[in-house]
Amino acid sequence: ARRARLAPRWIPPPLLYNVIAVLSWPVLRGLFRLRASGLERLPGDGGFVLACNHVSSFDPWPVGLPLWPRRFLRFMAKSELYWWPLRYVLDGVGAFPVRRGQADIEAIATAVRLAGEGHVVTMFPEGTRRRKGLVKRFEARPRTGAARIALEAGVPLVPAAVAGTDRLLRLGPLRVTYGDPVEIDDLRGTELREAAQEATDRLMARILELERSL
Repeated sequence: ARRARLAPRWIPPPLLYNVIAVLSWPVLRGLFRLRASGLERLPGDGGFVLACNHVSSFDPWPVGLPLWPRRFLRFMAKSELYWWPLRYVLDGVGAFPVRRGQADIEAIATAVRLAGEGHVVTMFPEGTRRRKGLVKRFEARPRTGAARIALEAGVPLVPAAVAGTDRLLRLGPLRVTYGDPVEIDDLRGTELREAAQEATDRLMARILELERSL
């Protein structure tokens, strides 16, 4: 696949995204002491897939806020949440629906289109947030969706790691770090399933490195 055509340098966030960001910025930066590193490693133009570890349901906001207002996140939300009026809130903060537990071709196609248009599509390859105390061999195998989207859209696959979102009640500090894009150009043009699995293996190794640095 060829690298996607570069999109405009700035796609403005939705109004609701801006409102929530303005209100939550002092809370996350002050009360929860959110600190981010590695922003200079992120692609400056065009879309990309941002893939992160998954500690809690709150992960997307501290991961996305350091990119605001220049960039905002597009992410999947389970279709069960799309009821009135919550669907309008989800649409307003950049979410799009996915049918969990199924091979949702429509959601993947939407993500590929958004990334190709210049958006930052955020994925959590672990699929669901981690359960404390779970023996590693019983943890779910990372999903290949993030890698597949990046390969199909022809955009960079960027690793990230977050820490502290499982300690919000203790007001623990929030830390986020972003890594250099994973090398996947050598996988383009090969069989998609195999390429996505190899890219995912590389991605998870990088995410683990970033997580250990927090």
